[in-house]
Formats: sequence, structure tokens, C-alpha cells
Amino acid sequence: MNEYFKSVIIQKTGATSLFEKEIIQELWSGYGKIIRVGLENGSVESVVIKYVQLPINKNHPRGWNNDIGHQRKVKSYQVESVWYQNYSKNNIARLPQCLAIETLDDEVLIVLEDLDIAGYHLRKTTVTWEEISSCLEWLAQFHASYMDKTPNGLWDVGTYWHLKTRPGELSVLDDQKLKEAAPFIDKRLNDCNYKTFVHGDAKLANFCFANNGQVAGLDFQYVGGGCGMKDVAYFIGSCLNETECERLEEKILDTYFNFLQNILQERNEALEKEWRYLYRVAWADFHRFLKGWSPVHWKINSYSERVTAEVINSL
Repeated sequence: MNEYFKSVIIQKTGATSLFEKEIIQELWSGYGKIIRVGLENGSVESVVIKYVQLPINKNHPRGWNNDIGHQRKVKSYQVESVWYQNYSKNNIARLPQCLAIETLDDEVLIVLEDLDIAGYHLRKTTVTWEEISSCLEWLAQFHASYMDKTPNGLWDVGTYWHLKTRPGELSVLDDQKLKEAAPFIDKRLNDCNYKTFVHGDAKLANFCFANNGQVAGLDFQYVGGGCGMKDVAYFIGSCLNETECERLEEKILDTYFNFLQNILQERNEALEKEWRYLYRVAWADFHRFLKGWSPVHWKINSYSERVTAEVINSL
């Protein structure tokens, strides 16, 4: 990290000095790091910084090294910056406070509240129903915050897998029926009457848990317009096996919509009817991406195949 960025962190936190406590994770494909930074005599004990440095040599772990992928990642960091600057304060869901955003040449610094210090110090790889319910409530809060808003400066269509940005994955997809149906699945989602902002990468790993079961969300690189069911389907697929996905499907939707309707100022039955149908369409949309991106991925299962086949037949 350059000296200018260090000076920004010190200025924004009132610290006298800083030190790197730990690297939380490397950013995807070598685009930077997320670092926990300790502070001496600061307003807080530590902050988390997202330090983005665009690589000279692209190194995608699955071999998708192309300019489309690079430009998608570059835009994703621009989107996250705009998100924190212009939209995050209007969100009723819990997320880290942004303390500063700075750009210098091909480097970006995002200084964030340390959610561990705020009490959201637990990370989960498996979850109870109560924890799933808390995440569904978070998603409902997120979606309710941006109903009918225009995603200026964000992705026009949210999520990292939407069809327009994934031509390579579609071209190698060997499921011909799904390949032919992909534009129609995409259109059905994009043409929905009720739109909000979607998180775009709402996997279990992007939620932080407190001891009391409450959750906070992270990682806003793929926020954009669309149907909230994209987030719900993707989240459920990240934490449940195929048997549980099928067995709990109705309960999942009932729980999410109960939260959403309670948050909205007026109950919206038309929205719920449309989105309930689109849950499976959203599932098929992600399944399309996954089969082209990583055909042997563990998330490709019989439930996803059945859901996708039903969606294709219904189009």
C-alpha cells in the first residue's frame, strides 16, 4: 500500500500510526487484498481496507483470462465505490460503514468499519434454519430499501453471472436446450414488473454473524437492478444441499416474503406473486452460468437440473 493511502487511513480515523494485523483474503484473480489494519490512538481499534491494484498479468483460477473478464472486474470495483458513496446510507440492512474511498492511478482504497469489532465476528460454513432466516431477513431489508430505484452508476443488471457479461461461458455450454433458452430466461428476469437493487453475490461467505444471530452483509461489487429472487436463489444454493433446497423451498419463500411484506409500507401481493414464480427462473439463470463456467461444480445437481428443465418448458 502506498504512503498516500496510509495517510488517508490515519486522517480519517484520527490515528497516530497504523500497522497491518492480517490479510483477510486475497481478491479474486490477484486484483488486490482485503486487510485488517490496526490503529494506534485512533477513533477505533482497527479498520478493514479493500485495497485494489489492477494486475499486469491476469491470473484467473479457472483459466478465464480475457479482456471481458478483466473489464467486468474493473467495473465491479467502480460499482462498489459508487455503491458506498451514493447508496449504502439508504440501506436499512446492516453493513459496514464506509470511512473513506480514494483512487490513485490504477489503485483503489476502500476503508470500512471492522465488523468483527462491531460484534459480527462469526463466519459460517454451515447454518441452522434460524441463521438462514436471519440472512433472508437481511436480503428482504436490502431489497425493500431500493424498490423501483434506478441503479445509476451501478450495474444495469445486477449479479456477477448475468448473461450479457458472460458470453464465453455461454459459448462453451454443452447443454443445448439450456443454451438456446438462456436469452429467454434472462429476458424473463429483466422484464419483471417489480425491480429493486440486488446484492449480486449474496453467498453465505459474504455474511457475518453476531452471537445473537443477527447478520451483516459484505461485498457490493455486483449491486445492480433486477429481481430480488436472484439473491434469494443464489444464497440458498450456497448453503443447502439439493435435498434441503427442494424440501425447504416453500418455507424459504414464505419466510422471505413475510419479512419483505412487513418492511414495505404497503403489502404488495402482485410483487409477491411475480417474484415467487421468478424464484425458479432465477435458479435456472445461475445454473446456466455454472454449467458453462465449471461443468463439474458441486452445485450442479439433480434439483437444479429439474428446476431448470421445468423453467425451460414453461417459457
